[in-house]
Amino acid sequence: MQSMGKVRQRWDVFCQVIDNWGDIGVSWRLATHLAQRGQRVRLWIDEPEALAWMAPQGPDGVEVRRWTTPIDMTDLTPGDVLVEAFGCEIPEEFITEYVRHLGASPARWFNLEYLSAQNYAARCHGLPSPVSVGAGKGLVKRFCYPGFTAQTGGLLHEDDLLPKLERFDRAAWFDQQGIAWHPSQTVWSLFCYATAPVRSWLDALSQSGQRTLVLVTDGIAARLVREALAHGHGASDSLHVYYLQRLSQQEFDHLLWSSDGNVVRGEDSLVRAIWAGKPMLWQAYPQEDGAHHAKLHAVLDAIGAPPLMRAVHAWWNGSTPALPGIAWNDWPAWLPTMRRARSTLLALDDLTDTLLRWAA
Repeated sequence: MQSMGKVRQRWDVFCQVIDNWGDIGVSWRLATHLAQRGQRVRLWIDEPEALAWMAPQGPDGVEVRRWTTPIDMTDLTPGDVLVEAFGCEIPEEFITEYVRHLGASPARWFNLEYLSAQNYAARCHGLPSPVSVGAGKGLVKRFCYPGFTAQTGGLLHEDDLLPKLERFDRAAWFDQQGIAWHPSQTVWSLFCYATAPVRSWLDALSQSGQRTLVLVTDGIAARLVREALAHGHGASDSLHVYYLQRLSQQEFDHLLWSSDGNVVRGEDSLVRAIWAGKPMLWQAYPQEDGAHHAKLHAVLDAIGAPPLMRAVHAWWNGSTPALPGIAWNDWPAWLPTMRRARSTLLALDDLTDTLLRWAA
C-alpha cells in the first residue's frame, strides 16, 4: 500500500526483552519503518545491546534509549505518540510527564499486541482500553493487533520490498558469506526452537534423493544439528551443512531470499518468510498448555496451506509423532501457496500505516 507518513510526530516505543529477541526484532522494525515514513522515534529497550548485532546500522530518525528502573527522564519531553509493545507497561513517571505534555490534546497511546491469525485478533483490534488507575487515569489506550485480514492492523513490511527481492543476487550473497554452493543443490535455511524434530528432518532430507545444502542459524539450531549429526542422523553424501554466524536482520532476510525453502520460528521470522515467498516450515512458540497448536492452524488457514503442508507442520510442531511418509517430498508444491499468500497480504495496509493513520 502507499506510504501514509504526513505529519512528523515524535513516537516513544517501549519494549522489554522476554526471550529469543523476537520482541526487540519487531519493535526495531516498527521503529525503522516509522522513521522511513518521516517520523521521529525513540525506542526504549531494557537490553539495547542486542541491536549491536541485530541492527548495526540503524536509520536516521531512530534514537535508542536504555529503559532503566527508574527511567531516566533527564531533559526529556515525552513524544506525541506512545506504543507499548507486547504487554510491557510504561513507567508511571513517564506517563506523568506525558499527561503534562498532552495538555488538552487527546492521548495517542497504543498497545501493540502479538501477531495472531486467530479470530480474536480481528474482534479486539482497535478496541479502547480506558486507564482507570495511576498517572494516566482518564486516558484511553487503543489495542493494535497485527494480523492477516483487513480487520486487523496488518503486517510490517517496507514499501520497496518487492523491488528489493527482484534485484537480489543469490549467488553474490553466497559468495559474500563464503558459502560453497552449486546450482544443483536445494538450499534450506534452519531457524528453530529446541523442541523441533531436527534429527528426523535431517533424515528426511538425506533420503529425499536431492542434493541439499542446509544453512543453519547460530544458537539453538546449530546445537541441534551438531547433536543430530554426531548421532548419525542425516548421514548422506548428498546432504551438506553450513553453520552461519549470527546474522543481522538484513542478512537474515537475505538468507531467506537465498534459500529454496525456509524453516523459521516465532512471529517476526514468520512474516519475513512469507515476504520471501518461498516454501516455508514454521514453528510456533511452544506453550505448555498446547495453545500454540491453535495458533499454528490459524496461520495455516490464513495462508491457504494445502493438506500435506499442514501435515508436515503438525509433525514439526509436535502434534503428530512421525513425519508422514510422502509429505516431505511434496514441499515444492507449497510455492504457489506462499506466492498467493504474499500477494494477498501485501495488498493490505501494513502495520506501520495502521498506526500512522490512528495517530494522525
